[in-house]
Amino acid sequence: MAGFHVIAGASDTLEHIKVRKIGISDLIDAFKKGVDDFMVQPSHIVFLCLIYPVAGIVLAAWTSGSNALPLLFPLVSGFALIGPFAAIGLYEISRRREAGIDTAWSHAFEVKDSPALPSIAAVGVLLVALFIAWLFAAQMLYTQLFGANPPDSLSAFFGEVFTTSRGWTMIILGHLVGLAFALAVLVTTVVAFPLLLDRDVGAYEAVYTSAHVVLVNPVPMLVWGLIVSVLLILGSIPLLAGLAVVLPILGHATWHVYRKVVEPSPATARPIE
Repeated sequence: MAGFHVIAGASDTLEHIKVRKIGISDLIDAFKKGVDDFMVQPSHIVFLCLIYPVAGIVLAAWTSGSNALPLLFPLVSGFALIGPFAAIGLYEISRRREAGIDTAWSHAFEVKDSPALPSIAAVGVLLVALFIAWLFAAQMLYTQLFGANPPDSLSAFFGEVFTTSRGWTMIILGHLVGLAFALAVLVTTVVAFPLLLDRDVGAYEAVYTSAHVVLVNPVPMLVWGLIVSVLLILGSIPLLAGLAVVLPILGHATWHVYRKVVEPSPATARPIE
């Protein structure tokens, strides 16, 4: 690592990156390429992503018999907020495959050698902060509607949620609040991590570029956010196990969305070894 820099890139200057205007067809093509990346060597991708559903199952087991039961859904759904950071190794695999070189799963961990690692960590901290804020918001909503006392049991909790007016109020308001957090993540990080992996531009420029991408392509980016949300929900249904397939496909596809929407710059791209 040449030097410790977070906000700006290696040159210590802020240089705005050019973005392209894309359409829905570009998203479809990026998704197809993501599926193709996954199908080439799916075993190592599943290995990398098993921690995602396993962690979710552990959280579900932990909350099922404790005072944290009301946070079960926010914890599981909140994984989507840190998904862009969790998938960073997948971007590296797609990057290497694009260059026509070895894509063994071990190369996913070469992110640790990136000169932009401090910037990547900084944006990762931003996502973790949003995740924690989402949990606090969910807890506050539950407390306002149901009080500070935890539910007596799992069945009592689900009975309250799905058969009472305040339960449905919590569901509706919870989804609206969750949507606000999801939009915040989309705007700030839709291409931030692939960009930092590819070019050491600094955390500020990575977040700025993501926001600019959404501003230039509001409809395609909202559609992309909807695609991600729907697939994460579908992947979560079978005890979260489906996320071991959904997450890597979305991770690879995100790399290709980045390639389509951000102007390339061979002069500043990180060499692939």
